[in-house]
Amino acid sequence: MVVFRIERRSGVPAYLQIVHQVERALRMGALGEGDRLPTAAQVAADTKVNPNTTLKAYRELERSGLVEVRQGAGTFITRTLAAPENEPDAPLRVQLADWMREAVTVGLTEQEVTALFERVRAQLYAAPPDPARQ
Repeated sequence: MVVFRIERRSGVPAYLQIVHQVERALRMGALGEGDRLPTAAQVAADTKVNPNTTLKAYRELERSGLVEVRQGAGTFITRTLAAPENEPDAPLRVQLADWMREAVTVGLTEQEVTALFERVRAQLYAAPPDPARQ
Protein backbone atom coordinates (compact mmCIF):
# COMPACT_ATOMS: atom_id res chain seq x y z
CA MET A 1 0.00 0.00 0.00
CA VAL A 2 1.25 3.45 -0.86
CA VAL A 3 0.79 6.42 1.46
CA PHE A 4 0.37 9.64 -0.48
CA ARG A 5 1.87 12.92 0.70
CA ILE A 6 0.97 16.19 -0.97
CA GLU A 7 3.46 19.04 -0.77
CA ARG A 8 1.27 22.09 -1.24
CA ARG A 9 4.18 24.51 -1.69
CA SER A 10 6.01 22.47 -4.31
CA GLY A 11 4.35 24.12 -7.31
CA VAL A 12 3.51 20.67 -8.71
CA PRO A 13 -0.23 20.02 -9.09
CA ALA A 14 -1.57 17.57 -6.51
CA TYR A 15 -2.78 15.11 -9.14
CA LEU A 16 0.74 14.95 -10.64
CA GLN A 17 2.23 14.39 -7.20
CA ILE A 18 -0.07 11.37 -6.84
CA VAL A 19 0.92 10.09 -10.29
CA HIS A 20 4.63 10.53 -9.52
CA GLN A 21 4.29 8.80 -6.15
CA VAL A 22 2.59 5.79 -7.75
CA GLU A 23 5.28 5.66 -10.45
CA ARG A 24 8.01 5.86 -7.80
CA ALA A 25 6.36 3.06 -5.79
CA LEU A 26 6.22 0.96 -8.97
CA ARG A 27 9.90 1.57 -9.72
CA MET A 28 10.92 0.67 -6.19
CA GLY A 29 8.76 -2.45 -6.11
CA ALA A 30 6.54 -1.15 -3.30
CA LEU A 31 3.59 -1.67 -5.65
CA GLY A 32 3.26 -4.55 -8.07
CA GLU A 33 0.90 -6.03 -10.60
CA GLY A 34 -2.50 -6.77 -9.09
CA ASP A 35 -2.11 -4.43 -6.12
CA ARG A 36 -5.16 -2.30 -5.38
CA LEU A 37 -4.79 1.45 -4.95
CA PRO A 38 -6.79 3.18 -2.22
CA THR A 39 -10.10 4.66 -3.30
CA ALA A 40 -10.28 8.28 -4.43
CA ALA A 41 -12.27 9.04 -1.28
CA GLN A 42 -9.58 7.44 0.93
CA VAL A 43 -6.80 9.43 -0.75
CA ALA A 44 -8.84 12.62 -0.55
CA ALA A 45 -9.48 12.10 3.16
CA ASP A 46 -5.83 11.25 3.89
CA THR A 47 -4.31 14.08 1.87
CA LYS A 48 -7.05 16.72 2.18
CA VAL A 49 -7.42 17.06 -1.59
CA ASN A 50 -10.62 17.02 -3.61
CA PRO A 51 -11.65 13.47 -4.67
CA ASN A 52 -11.73 14.74 -8.27
CA THR A 53 -7.99 15.43 -7.96
CA THR A 54 -7.39 11.78 -7.13
CA LEU A 55 -9.69 10.67 -9.93
CA LYS A 56 -7.71 12.85 -12.35
CA ALA A 57 -4.47 11.20 -11.19
CA TYR A 58 -5.98 7.73 -11.55
CA ARG A 59 -7.23 8.57 -15.07
CA GLU A 60 -3.69 9.71 -15.97
CA LEU A 61 -2.26 6.45 -14.61
CA GLU A 62 -4.89 4.52 -16.58
CA ARG A 63 -4.00 6.42 -19.78
CA SER A 64 -0.36 5.49 -19.29
CA GLY A 65 -1.31 1.82 -18.91
CA LEU A 66 -0.17 1.46 -15.32
CA VAL A 67 -3.60 0.85 -13.74
CA GLU A 68 -7.03 -0.36 -14.68
CA VAL A 69 -10.31 0.60 -13.11
CA ARG A 70 -12.58 -2.36 -12.38
CA GLN A 71 -16.10 -1.07 -11.90
CA GLY A 72 -17.21 -1.72 -8.34
CA ALA A 73 -13.91 -3.33 -7.36
CA GLY A 74 -11.36 -0.51 -7.42
CA THR A 75 -8.23 0.60 -9.23
CA PHE A 76 -5.54 -2.02 -9.74
CA ILE A 77 -1.92 -1.96 -10.89
CA THR A 78 -1.52 -3.60 -14.31
CA ARG A 79 2.25 -3.45 -14.73
CA THR A 80 5.36 -2.63 -12.78
CA LEU A 81 8.21 -0.24 -13.49
CA ALA A 82 10.64 -2.06 -11.21
CA ALA A 83 13.80 -3.49 -12.70
CA PRO A 84 13.92 -7.29 -12.77
CA GLU A 85 15.21 -8.94 -9.61
CA ASN A 86 18.15 -10.49 -11.49
CA GLU A 87 19.64 -7.08 -12.32
CA PRO A 88 23.11 -6.51 -10.81
CA ASP A 89 21.81 -3.66 -8.64
CA ALA A 90 18.93 -5.68 -7.11
CA PRO A 91 20.60 -6.15 -3.68
CA LEU A 92 21.35 -2.43 -3.52
CA ARG A 93 17.75 -1.56 -4.38
CA VAL A 94 16.55 -3.79 -1.54
CA GLN A 95 18.94 -2.13 0.91
CA LEU A 96 17.96 1.33 -0.32
CA ALA A 97 14.25 0.53 0.05
CA ASP A 98 14.89 -0.70 3.61
CA TRP A 99 16.84 2.50 4.38
CA MET A 100 14.07 4.67 2.92
CA ARG A 101 11.44 2.88 5.04
CA GLU A 102 13.59 3.51 8.11
CA ALA A 103 13.95 7.19 7.16
CA VAL A 104 10.17 7.49 6.91
CA THR A 105 9.76 5.68 10.24
CA VAL A 106 12.06 8.13 12.05
CA GLY A 107 10.14 11.03 10.55
CA LEU A 108 12.42 12.38 7.82
CA THR A 109 10.59 14.33 5.13
CA GLU A 110 11.13 13.66 1.45
CA GLN A 111 13.18 16.85 1.20
CA GLU A 112 15.36 15.81 4.16
CA VAL A 113 15.97 12.38 2.63
CA THR A 114 16.86 13.94 -0.71
CA ALA A 115 19.25 16.40 0.95
CA LEU A 116 20.89 13.62 2.97
CA PHE A 117 21.26 11.44 -0.11
CA GLU A 118 22.73 14.30 -2.15
CA ARG A 119 25.19 15.19 0.61
CA VAL A 120 26.47 11.63 0.93
CA ARG A 121 26.52 11.10 -2.85
CA ALA A 122 28.57 14.28 -3.31
CA GLN A 123 31.02 13.19 -0.62
CA LEU A 124 31.53 9.73 -2.08
CA TYR A 125 31.69 10.62 -5.74
CA ALA A 126 33.82 13.72 -5.19
CA ALA A 127 36.37 11.82 -3.12
CA PRO A 128 39.60 10.67 -4.78
CA PRO A 129 39.40 7.09 -6.03
CA ASP A 130 40.04 4.46 -3.40
CA PRO A 131 42.80 2.12 -4.66
CA ALA A 132 41.16 -0.77 -2.84
CA ARG A 133 38.02 -0.32 -4.97
CA GLN A 134 39.88 -0.55 -8.30
